[in-house]
Amino acid sequence: MSIDVSRMPKLGFGLMRLPEKDGVIEHERVCSMVDQYMQAGMNYFDTAYVYHGGKSEVAAREALVKRYPRDSFMLATKLPAWEIKKAEDRERLLGEQLSRAGVEYFDFYLLHAVEDGSNYDTYVKYDCFDWCMKQKAEGKIRHFGFSFHGSPEMLEKILDAHPEVEFVQIQLNYLDRTNPSVQSQRLYEILHAREIPIIVMEPVKGGTLAGMAPEIEAKFKARQPEKSVASWALRFVGSLPGVMTILSGMSNEAQMADNISTFRDFEPLADDELGIINEVTEELLGMPQIGCTACKYCCAGCPQLISIPDVFRTVNTLRRDPEDLRPKNFYTELTQRSGKASDCIGCGQCERVCPQHLPIIDLMKEAAEILD
Repeated sequence: MSIDVSRMPKLGFGLMRLPEKDGVIEHERVCSMVDQYMQAGMNYFDTAYVYHGGKSEVAAREALVKRYPRDSFMLATKLPAWEIKKAEDRERLLGEQLSRAGVEYFDFYLLHAVEDGSNYDTYVKYDCFDWCMKQKAEGKIRHFGFSFHGSPEMLEKILDAHPEVEFVQIQLNYLDRTNPSVQSQRLYEILHAREIPIIVMEPVKGGTLAGMAPEIEAKFKARQPEKSVASWALRFVGSLPGVMTILSGMSNEAQMADNISTFRDFEPLADDELGIINEVTEELLGMPQIGCTACKYCCAGCPQLISIPDVFRTVNTLRRDPEDLRPKNFYTELTQRSGKASDCIGCGQCERVCPQHLPIIDLMKEAAEILD
């Protein structure tokens, strides 16, 4: 059963950045956002075993599965390589995921964070590609693919070896087109040339492309004063042929409403608008910013309990405006509930799981000098 691309919504609801209060997912707000999204005629939900410390799949069950007919939505989740220590773990993890989400099958099932090195080696060692196809034959998953954070060469190697792959999820946004750690333009070109449906993650780069310096935002507002800055990033990706669905990890009702508005009456980028995006890209690349997307993969295993993405957000703000007092006030409040940058012991756990391949240990030393 191949993917019916015509049934796929252009906007997917990513369940990685759900609203929280005191570290707990706000159920009623998630229900409200699910309703907003479904009422707009959209129905693709993306979660994973590790999102929200293992609570995202449960949130999908409570806010979606229990409240809507199973055939009215599509649910995707991912197999985590780092949890596989023996072949039997594959069945254990899938069974746990089906139970968490309260479903008998997943519409889309992905090998999570395939990249050069350990994760891909694990999937090969435990024959996860063939295993996923067996799960598809048994009806536990409908479509099989993987999310990818590796090199173009690795992507081609995998696609050559596994023609059974039905779709691939990649990080793609206008700022990462030439980023040597991401190379999203080249990844896109490889997939599009092979006519493999593309699911896009991080179209707004973890919020980086939703809020910028006022002088940069003014370039967008001069052309489209009524449109949000984030909508430009979504329209850039949505204008690319071969892109099936674009995931947005929406954290509140306002973001949901804005994104729905962008795709309800979707307007591909005009040539002059693409020119503005190219101009903004040059300016952003000229600014010394840490390319963190706030996925928080680094946080779960940090022995010092440092909220690394929040530290980097503080540093980025100060890099743009060293005289701004608000970031340091935010950091002072942050360290009341998490570790300081100077608490980093350089264990490297964070660097091993960072999808952006950031030199986090060195960056934390810089942050400590600035903030502590």
